Amino acid sequence: MIAKPEPIDARNPRNPNGHPELDQIDLRLLAALQRNARSTYAELGALVGLKPPAVHDRVKRLEHRGFVTRYSAQLDARRVGYELTAFVSAYCTSDLDYDAFTLAVQAFPEIIEIHSVAGDETYLLKVVTRSTAHLAAFLTRIKRVPGVARTRTTIVLSTPFERGGLPVEALL
Repeated sequence: MIAKPEPIDARNPRNPNGHPELDQIDLRLLAALQRNARSTYAELGALVGLKPPAVHDRVKRLEHRGFVTRYSAQLDARRVGYELTAFVSAYCTSDLDYDAFTLAVQAFPEIIEIHSVAGDETYLLKVVTRSTAHLAAFLTRIKRVPGVARTRTTIVLSTPFERGGLPVEALL
C-alpha cells in the first residue's frame, strides 16, 4: 500500500534531509518512478497531489537535471537463462591503465556491474553466467585483460532481496 503524501509546507517546500534541489514532491516522484517507471502522469499525480501536466513538467525537469538517468525493465536472470550470479574481485597490478581496463571489460556481456573499490582488490565485478563452465570461461578471459594480476570469486547461492533502486523514501 502506498502511503498518502503528507502536506508540504509552502513556505519551505525543500527537503531538509536530502538534496537541496529536490523537494518532497520530487522525492515522491522519484520513489514512484523507481517502483514503476511505466506509471502514467495521472497515476503519479494522484500519489503526489498534482495534476498530470504539472507532474509531466516535474518529471521532465528531473530527467533534464540528471536525477533520472534512464528507464529500464528488470528481468529475471534465471528465467532468461543466467543461472549463476557471482562477485569477482579483480586484483590489479600497480601499472594498471584504468581507462584501458574499463574499456576492455565493457566488452564482457557477463559483467552487469563494475565498482572501483577501496581495499586489496582494485575492482569488484558483479557477473551473471549460464553455468559454472561459463563462469570458468569468463574468468579465463578476464585474467587475460592487461593489468589483472589475479581474481577471487564469490558465487551467490541465493538473493533474499534486491532493492532495485535507491532508498529515496528515507529522504522524505
